[in-house]
Amino acid sequence: MSKPHFLLCFLGFSIFFSCSYVYASTSSNPLQLQTLNTKPEHINPKLPPRTLSSSNKFEGSSDLVQLRYHMGPVLSSSPINIYLIWYGRWAASQKLLIKDFINSISPATAAAKYHQTGANVSRSVLIAGEYTDKAYSHGAHLTRLSIQQVIATAVKSAPFPVDHKNGIYLILTAQDVTVQDFCRAVCGFHYFTFPSMVGYTLPYAWVGNSGKQCPDVCAYPFAIPGYMGGGGPGALKAPNGDVGVDGMISVIGHELAELSSNPLVNAWYAGEDPTAPTEIGDLCEGLYGTGGGGGYIGQVMRDKQGRTFNMYGGRGRKFLVQWIWSPELKACAGPNAMD
Repeated sequence: MSKPHFLLCFLGFSIFFSCSYVYASTSSNPLQLQTLNTKPEHINPKLPPRTLSSSNKFEGSSDLVQLRYHMGPVLSSSPINIYLIWYGRWAASQKLLIKDFINSISPATAAAKYHQTGANVSRSVLIAGEYTDKAYSHGAHLTRLSIQQVIATAVKSAPFPVDHKNGIYLILTAQDVTVQDFCRAVCGFHYFTFPSMVGYTLPYAWVGNSGKQCPDVCAYPFAIPGYMGGGGPGALKAPNGDVGVDGMISVIGHELAELSSNPLVNAWYAGEDPTAPTEIGDLCEGLYGTGGGGGYIGQVMRDKQGRTFNMYGGRGRKFLVQWIWSPELKACAGPNAMD
């Protein structure tokens, strides 16, 4: 059979909750979707004992997770316009890899209703603009506030537009840029700009390249933390040969999922504290496949070159991306689900 492009359904399961569920339900044999002409090997370097559950669907599943809608807006335009801000020096190959990831998201998938006011959370995205700041105009160290200044610089530079209704501003910092709390507490985050800083309220996300600063923290499982002392299966091989950027891609998926469903931090999240919401990406942190949970990454795939992945994208790309919480399944869901 031809290669299935799981990533073409990325927004359906990941950013907008349910595509993997719908995708699997349209096939009488969802396991068959795992098959490539090259027949990749299925591996699970961290598979917990099956005594954890009698059900296959235990990837973080719980009826106790109270993901609720808090009456705020969601991103419902179709498509959602993504504006990329490249901060610092980026190799052309790195830019292309990230854009291939975003462009692999299908523009044809339908919207999913998870908005109690009747609006739909969109499932399609479009790279609508790019801005490159090679001069490090706000320095080689950024704070959360100076990241907003980077956005302000970009939107003031024609033809980079202001798109406060349909846009997401994605700031990507190069591997030599340090950011407040990066590597220590966060690998990426999303929020919204302050009118006093940018002139508009714009949803945005930031993700940093951890390749030289902390790959063991922000590019796991492609790098292993020192405290693990060499235990376990060791680092997995990055699907595109760039540990920093391959690690970023999973974080980008995480942040876009949360940004789309909770752009102003008052829509979809669990918990009662809006200053520290638990969102759909947080609920599945570190889980990449069936059999995962409790520190186990779950079952993924490995090709003949030893590259580890769980998604296929356009242009022959492969990606390893964290799963996302599905309110329908009340469990974490992903494109490589085998149950």
